[in-house]
Amino acid sequence: MRLPLLILHILGGSIGLLSGTFAIAVRKGSRLHRASGNVFTIAMLTLASSGFCLAILKSQRGNIIGSIVTFYMITTAWLAGRRRNIGQPDWAALFVGLGGAAAVITLGVLTRHHPDKNAPAGMCFFFGVVLLLAAAGDIRMLTRGGIAGRQRITRHLWRMCFGLFIATGSFFLGQQQVFPAFLRGSTFLTILAVLPFPLMIYWLVRVRFSKAYKVQPPPTPMPATP
Repeated sequence: MRLPLLILHILGGSIGLLSGTFAIAVRKGSRLHRASGNVFTIAMLTLASSGFCLAILKSQRGNIIGSIVTFYMITTAWLAGRRRNIGQPDWAALFVGLGGAAAVITLGVLTRHHPDKNAPAGMCFFFGVVLLLAAAGDIRMLTRGGIAGRQRITRHLWRMCFGLFIATGSFFLGQQQVFPAFLRGSTFLTILAVLPFPLMIYWLVRVRFSKAYKVQPPPTPMPATP
């Protein structure tokens, strides 16, 4: 079973890296952005699902964590980009986020006493904090009954970019054996791995200060003329 899953995992990651980079580069809200974003979503969910199965077969707890976080982030980001109202998938995502955070933090505590190179404690606590922040955003959205305007775009952006970071980090830092020897351990690969973060900050700033993403008030009805 490993070979078909590995091929699917590599294809999903390769397509995800390319389509995610393209989605960040093109104009937000355009047809190209939506199309590339959909391709990125499908590719990343394929990557996460196949990675989850491979991690179970290989007993790699760190990759199990990464797969769950990726699936959760990409799914909730896609939902935020597609619609403004909440539904059952949003409630389900909240429980996945809270459950994942509890599991990841617990694993981090355990690995402090029983070190695991595939799931270092620092990585577990980092992903745990991210999941808690994301779950807090879920709770805020659910209590308000929905999300719109800048908040909706912000939710979509940072979750998609974090999902892309998991892909770039896993490839450029976790698979350095596929690169020439002179690049392994280089700053260049590290920059490529963390590149989604500055791009995320750039777009979040644009969304924050651009009038295009502001929620427009409903038009005031004109009084009827006699």
